[in-house]
Amino acid sequence: MVRLAAFDMDGTLLLPDHQLGQQTLASLHALHQRGIHLTLATGRHLLEMQILRQKMILPAWLITGNGTRIHDQQGNLLLAHDLPPQVAEEVIHSHWETRASMHVFNDSGWFTDRPQPALLAAHQMSGFHYQLRDLKTLPAHQVTKICFVDHHPSLCQLKTQLDAVLGEQANICFSALDCLEVLPKNCNKGSALARLCDHLSLTLAECMAFGDAMNDREMLAQAGHGFIMGNAMAQLKAALPHLPVLGHCETQAVSHYLNHWLATPCLAYSPEC
Repeated sequence: MVRLAAFDMDGTLLLPDHQLGQQTLASLHALHQRGIHLTLATGRHLLEMQILRQKMILPAWLITGNGTRIHDQQGNLLLAHDLPPQVAEEVIHSHWETRASMHVFNDSGWFTDRPQPALLAAHQMSGFHYQLRDLKTLPAHQVTKICFVDHHPSLCQLKTQLDAVLGEQANICFSALDCLEVLPKNCNKGSALARLCDHLSLTLAECMAFGDAMNDREMLAQAGHGFIMGNAMAQLKAALPHLPVLGHCETQAVSHYLNHWLATPCLAYSPEC
């Protein structure tokens, strides 16, 4: 029996233009009417997700910052997990052999040291935006995560550098092909979902989860019913070959599956073409 549904946002719940399709929104409200807990599990910032949740008029739990924060439907904090200050200090102040832009997040917002107007297209629905700042002046003890944005091959080289320096001190993963994130050790959407289930007296077996990137891997692997998007990273499909693959986010494939599940949960599902 499914009692909670967790959804990644970009590449999963949202269309390629980072907007929410009306069919998807209707399906989410139908789930809510069925008494299923809704959870939006995303790398996006809490400040942005509060805006989006209000626009969607959706009573959803929020897992933000790729598991660094959990909030209830009223905005109350249930979990906060920050990077150790020495790790944040190391990442921000070291010289990395890369042209990737660096982005630092804390509870106050999103900070970067040079204009990145192209990145704002993904945030048009909320109006959320970065703040320009000398990153070395930010307090290291308040950092939730650090992101690097560049082409995938360049980020793969950077990941090798970060792994060599940080070792087991942090969780380094791709949240998209062009986005590499440094997160607190053992912090991911899966561990956050497990914590939320404990809070709600649920088991992970009672959860369904949907995602498309490597930052969704633990959540999809641990949920009783994990689903991978057709447009997902090849690495994710290879890491979880036993999980079913749905259609593309551009066809609102999550809604397609949910409508099938709500109407005929006992029948096998075939992704739309």
